[in-house]
Amino acid sequence: MVEWWSGGDRMNQIEWIAVDWGTSRMRLWALNAQGEIVETAAADAGMAKVAQGQFETTLLQLIEPWIAGHQDPVPVIACGMVGARQGWQEVPYEAVPCTPSTQFSKVVTESDQVDVRICWGLKQHSPADVMRGEETQIAGLIHGRSDYDGVVCLPGTHCKWARINQGQVAEFQSFMTGELYELLAKSSVLRFSILDDDWHSDSFDEAVLTALDGPVSITGRLFGLRAESLVSKTGGHGSAARLSGYLIGLELASARRFWESSEVSIIGASKLAKHYQRALRLAGSSAQLLDTETMTLAGLRAAYSAYKVESDV
Repeated sequence: MVEWWSGGDRMNQIEWIAVDWGTSRMRLWALNAQGEIVETAAADAGMAKVAQGQFETTLLQLIEPWIAGHQDPVPVIACGMVGARQGWQEVPYEAVPCTPSTQFSKVVTESDQVDVRICWGLKQHSPADVMRGEETQIAGLIHGRSDYDGVVCLPGTHCKWARINQGQVAEFQSFMTGELYELLAKSSVLRFSILDDDWHSDSFDEAVLTALDGPVSITGRLFGLRAESLVSKTGGHGSAARLSGYLIGLELASARRFWESSEVSIIGASKLAKHYQRALRLAGSSAQLLDTETMTLAGLRAAYSAYKVESDV
């Protein structure tokens, strides 16, 4: 399914195309020389849904109206899992400390209508860690605030915490909190007790504080979620919120060095991002919420600026 949002009949104004190509979906923006959006589109054509050898075809089908009539190749700056080993073309990871989204690889295409570049991910040697896609969102924050000196939290399946210093990612750490929730809620014995629509803020708050105060107790408390659903008269109401609270609280306890004495920005507009913001507030910290799409596009604009500098050399 393709979704289009038109900015009017201004195709001749298009100078370049930005693409956020994730695992399940892709978002595309056609922009003019001033970085203003001319056209946008989205499709359920993520990396995991496109067969090998079909990435160029998929892209061209989506942007054909945008590139028609252009005499020179139209620059396409892409980020995300499209640059993974299973994607269109595997691109490198740049080692931190570094400024994100300033390195990219050229993709060899059959079409001469486009000049495709994929942004590099980031890697850290010790402790070993990688990210791909989130670095562009971080670049968007830095692009808008070159003086930012603090921490970025990017909730998701694998939540990332990154420390920003003088416009560079100094260090980062990934946590499998989202994946652990999914596995426990849907593949463990807890699947009989966890209801996704069973949300109680008080239960979440209590679980976060419990995990922060006593993280070593959490593995023992997890089975209690199942036991309560069997022996309690309430049937374990609030178990989904408590499971989330235990895991996010456990993550915050481990990531304390990132958030305890730093300005924190959470990139994400989802319920999950708001849960992290609430958990941080309970922990005595505060965080501003930043929109994922806004930061991603800002990061791709920064990458295009780097591309133009490279092209002029």
